[in-house]
Amino acid sequence: METVNIQELNDRINRESAFVDVLQMELGKRIVGQKHMVEGLMIGLLSNGHVLLEGVPGLAKTLTITTLAKAIDARFSRIQFTPDLLPADLLGTMIYSQKSEQFQVKKGPIFSNFILADEINRAPAKVQSALLEAMQERQVTIGEQSFRLEEPFLVMATQNPIEQEGTYPLPEAQVDRFMLKVVIGYPNRSEERQILHSVVSGELSASSEEQRPILRPDDIMKARALVREVYMDEKIENYITDIVFATRYPDQYGLDKLKPLVSYGASPRGSISLAAASKAYAFMHRRGYVIPEDVRAVAMDVLRHRVGLTYEAEAENVTAEELVSEVLNRVDVP
Repeated sequence: METVNIQELNDRINRESAFVDVLQMELGKRIVGQKHMVEGLMIGLLSNGHVLLEGVPGLAKTLTITTLAKAIDARFSRIQFTPDLLPADLLGTMIYSQKSEQFQVKKGPIFSNFILADEINRAPAKVQSALLEAMQERQVTIGEQSFRLEEPFLVMATQNPIEQEGTYPLPEAQVDRFMLKVVIGYPNRSEERQILHSVVSGELSASSEEQRPILRPDDIMKARALVREVYMDEKIENYITDIVFATRYPDQYGLDKLKPLVSYGASPRGSISLAAASKAYAFMHRRGYVIPEDVRAVAMDVLRHRVGLTYEAEAENVTAEELVSEVLNRVDVP
């Protein structure tokens, strides 16, 4: 691609991505702090990927996706995953109508633009796989009929890391279907005080009543098409490939000490997700081209759930995050 074209693309994306700042400001009216979580959701939304959020209860996970859905004027469903949930509760079922004397399809809550799968690790494998199939195929089969899901379609699943009783951990192969796994922490002291003040003074409920849609689902679809146009140089593609290969074969990249700690590395889906998330991150920062810093900014969230640890790593209390950090520090930046 010629330099002139990149300049032209950069100017166009700089103009067209202005809504990102407006959307983040709108979310900022109700969400204090949690910039990383908001950024992760925006990346998932712009690059047509799903997001797995891990954090203790009470960190505004539900509030964030509800606010995002309202700002985009999109349909939103919150599904509380419990051990007695059935796939039909999620997807829908066939019900018999006495009036027409035939079975009719009753669609489930999955038929929305934004799905909050709350505490996904509380539901049994059958329900998890029904959701993950819908995420992957973007369609649902009820009886003999198949139905396409509306676009944009974004699943934000949450899981609580502090309780393991009565939970069904997602298998590694299933977790791979999430583009990002975002781990969120507590707000800092000043943010906590701001949250406290907003709730006690009633500002938060007032801002909820004032919230108006600022975008339409069609705007998101147009933005996704633009994100795909973001220019990625061959050097960046090689950099992404090297990062992913270093998670699989660390000894080939001078990381011999990691070899006994890694049971498996990121899949090709990891490479694709890393490229797509990097483009979305560049778009959010109003650039028409990807730089190495974009890749590094999203690499942890894209790779942390795609690197498997051996028993040896677990015995030494080594985390997937530490392995990914080692890889990012070792692989040469173009």
